[in-house]
Amino acid sequence: MAPKKKSDGQPENKVARFGRVSNTLKMGVVGLPNVGKSSLFNLLTAQSIAASNFPFCTIDPNEGRCAVPDERFDYLCDMFKPPSKIPAYLSIVDIAGLVKGAAEGAGLGNAFLSHIAAVDGIFHMVRAFDNDEVLHVEDSIDPIRDLDIIQSELCKKDMEFVAKAKDAEVEALLADNKPIRDGDWTAGEVEFIKDHMGNLITTKPCVYMINMSSKDFQRKKNKWLPKIHAWIQEHGGGTMIPFSVEWEEALWALRDNPDGEKEFLDTEPKCVSALPKLIDLIYYFTAGDTEVRAWTILKGTLAPQAAGVIHTDFERGFIKAECVAYDDFKALSTNPSMAEASGNFVLEGKAIAEAKAGGKFRQEGKTYAVVDGDIIHFQFNVTAQPKKK
Repeated sequence: MAPKKKSDGQPENKVARFGRVSNTLKMGVVGLPNVGKSSLFNLLTAQSIAASNFPFCTIDPNEGRCAVPDERFDYLCDMFKPPSKIPAYLSIVDIAGLVKGAAEGAGLGNAFLSHIAAVDGIFHMVRAFDNDEVLHVEDSIDPIRDLDIIQSELCKKDMEFVAKAKDAEVEALLADNKPIRDGDWTAGEVEFIKDHMGNLITTKPCVYMINMSSKDFQRKKNKWLPKIHAWIQEHGGGTMIPFSVEWEEALWALRDNPDGEKEFLDTEPKCVSALPKLIDLIYYFTAGDTEVRAWTILKGTLAPQAAGVIHTDFERGFIKAECVAYDDFKALSTNPSMAEASGNFVLEGKAIAEAKAGGKFRQEGKTYAVVDGDIIHFQFNVTAQPKKK
């Protein structure tokens, strides 16, 4: 690779630089067999697929799509009352359990690893509960060992592609069981990795889901949590979300019984469903009299790439992003009559007047990292054909 250039002092999100520009992001649920992957998938997508107590119950990946609830989207829809209302969606893929040796083909591993390569991010499920009735493929409960197994298999699979490119820096990371996303890469190096090494698994963002017993979840204690947190910090970092499939299923079973649901939650007032956290990517909005729409992006995505989620021409011909933070818009645009936009987007019409008067209207350039809840109108101009690679 070329020598690293000096940083311009701007913080970068390592994962977003590797991420795919799309409004149809897919997250794959990954882990050893019998850790609760299919049960989590069922909860997130409201489907009912097999979640049996034996390895490889899931062979072909199951895929579902869940709408992302967002009060901000609802507020904008109520204000503009457009004929078209498009919320954010996230696709979830239930990938069969990996086992030690998967990179060499154990347990149908090569097929499963190819399924992981096809998603944009990973929910890594880790079992931290004891239950003699639920088999463990390694015959004992040890989340640290399980984390090592999955991480090792993902790194080994990436090593196959990296070895062909003969890049010592990337190989050294993988050999140390660390994901490529954790490297200190320049923008040029990121493009080199993407162009010459393919769709590598360990460049994808990872959320670690720690599946505890209902009892541990309710008392907010589990002996493995500190050790798991330390492991995550030593292996590339990432978000850790302790939760309980057992508790979530009990809550889900009461979805048509409001009184029973309230009584269930009142018994443990400190317990809140962890499922909304799982789909906590970030979202920006386009809003106006014809359409309100939420767009899904990875945290740290720059304005041109965020524009590219709408259309590639928006990214290619990006000029600027006209922005108002959602909280500022809500606080200042108090009169519904002010939301009568003259065009498709709120920032083209009268609704922005109060935000401008309040000093909250912003014009951002190519280095702006879009913030969750931004209401944006992109200015762009495309006069030439895209360059051929």
